[in-house]
Amino acid sequence: MKTPLELLSLIQGQPVLCVGDIMLDLYIYGQAHRISPEAPVPVVRLTRRLLALGGAGNVVKNLGALKAAPRTVCLTGDDARVDDLMRLFKHAGLADPVFIRDPTRPTSVKTRIIAGIQQVVRFDEEDDRPLEGRLAEELLAAVRDILPEVRAVALSDYGKGCLTDSFLGAILDLAQNAGCPVVVDPKGRDYRRYRGATLVTPNRVELAEAVGRPVGTTEELESAGRELMTVCGLANLLVTLSEDGMMLLSSSQPEPVFLPSQAREVFDVSGAGDTVAAVMAAALAAGAPLDLGARLANLAAGVVVGKVGTATATPEEIAAQPGPL
Repeated sequence: MKTPLELLSLIQGQPVLCVGDIMLDLYIYGQAHRISPEAPVPVVRLTRRLLALGGAGNVVKNLGALKAAPRTVCLTGDDARVDDLMRLFKHAGLADPVFIRDPTRPTSVKTRIIAGIQQVVRFDEEDDRPLEGRLAEELLAAVRDILPEVRAVALSDYGKGCLTDSFLGAILDLAQNAGCPVVVDPKGRDYRRYRGATLVTPNRVELAEAVGRPVGTTEELESAGRELMTVCGLANLLVTLSEDGMMLLSSSQPEPVFLPSQAREVFDVSGAGDTVAAVMAAALAAGAPLDLGARLANLAAGVVVGKVGTATATPEEIAAQPGPL
């Protein structure tokens, strides 16, 4: 396998386990033609509503769109929103997820109001208390049961309480013992908790937050990435840079790999990190080298940022991208 197009074919059917913070994305669309007389805000006349899988659910949906074979273990509330999640999994043709239901918290929901193609406001319903006790044990037991059936793991960390330090450590140990590569879409400032992962995929803002300084130039990006890898014991880092593409750093390679963006037009970067994590996990499941997986992930990201809202990239859409295949 030498090209992203060849890899695109090989990842089909690859079993990948996705674990992390799942949520519902509720999009409320409308048009805004005037300003409210009550306050200096637009009046949005609603036209339609759309429910979509968010967070870890969007990683799973991306894996499904790539024709991989995703499995899912996530923490939810014990409410009607779980029924919405189940319907979305079924509608997308995804395998039934394993949901560990916590009756003391709501299922996370992000609601976005969109006027035309412009997001006006977002509000979140969530409880991000760290998971503990019996439910944490059930979550880990579900991972332990499924792990022998998959070839890679994607950990989707949105800081909503699922991926606690102890839970992360346990999953990473299990995956390492099984020889299973792990891709982490990170959150927060302390990346030491991801030690042992095969690849961590922060964006530029997340990288800057983790090192506590700006990372505007190419030199600053590489310096910050190398520092993070050294301090936190990370083997590989793939930094997503929105319209500037991606940077891949590896402890085994002295030089970074920069990939220019393949996006024809950037409408919405929300969810692009989910796409990158999905592609990289599927690529590792197929036994691909990191640089080839990153080239494919860059093409896939170029597809999803050209869409409004959290989106996916199909093999046909990726193959149609203008970048080298």
